[in-house]
Amino acid sequence: MIDEVTMKLRAEELIRMALAEDVTGEDVSTSAVLKEYKFGEADLICKQDGVIAGMPVFAHVFTLLGEGAYVRALVKDGDRVQKGQLLAEVSGDMRVLLTGERTALNFLQRMSGIATYTAELVRLLEGSGLRLVDTRKTTPNMRLFEKYAVRMGGGGNHRFNLSDAVLLKDNHIGAAGGVKEAVAMAKAYAPFTQKIEVEAENMDMVKDAVAAGADIIMLDNMTDEAMKEAVAYIAGRALVEISGNVTKENVARLKTIGADVVSCGALTHSAPILDLSLKNLHPVDLDEALFGAEGE
Repeated sequence: MIDEVTMKLRAEELIRMALAEDVTGEDVSTSAVLKEYKFGEADLICKQDGVIAGMPVFAHVFTLLGEGAYVRALVKDGDRVQKGQLLAEVSGDMRVLLTGERTALNFLQRMSGIATYTAELVRLLEGSGLRLVDTRKTTPNMRLFEKYAVRMGGGGNHRFNLSDAVLLKDNHIGAAGGVKEAVAMAKAYAPFTQKIEVEAENMDMVKDAVAAGADIIMLDNMTDEAMKEAVAYIAGRALVEISGNVTKENVARLKTIGADVVSCGALTHSAPILDLSLKNLHPVDLDEALFGAEGE
């Protein structure tokens, strides 16, 4: 599970990598127009309705680049935001604000887009009892941020990586020689604390998974009728997950299947960004900013 504490512990190295990708030597454009320190402010503006996610990441980009940079957030992660809304005021060395702008926005726009898309699917599943979760279909080196964004949109996380749980997919089953064989091998090898999930593509595989004692059975790309038959057969002997090309266009139909969980790769691989902009950068007299006009 990815929460804000986990983000703080693990995010800094990834943010540094993103900054290093964008600045290999110097920010030539900024160095050309700003030769020395100049205090300034800019506004973070929302250009679409949505759900915000990644404000601490956005802020940390600037603080990593320079002491004294400060983001006064006017919203928090998970908040719904509207077009035209002022989300934050960013202040500090204008060279830092200019250099960090794109990296900070890249994180925030991507994460907020995922949170917004997730929230839409959660709304479409209301009243069904189905829990919406993500998958490992994430952008390389962005999984931490993307899975956190899913949670900010009201969804849940599937396993974070290959070490979290046993998930026996079609190729694992093929390599083992069948569902029963694969589950038996997993039970013999994996720690007793780890659940074993089996991907099933038809009723024969479902029956084998139940007989083998799988904890979770994933119904992968099965028809609605076949999934209902599978749920009735499993009858609570395992958790049931639905998977396979789930999008906001078709997720509502899954409400009547009777499953426990629906996993959706589209949350992280197909969500559009939420359009945000850092605007109105301008110099500010630091004494006036700190003490008020004319020393007041």
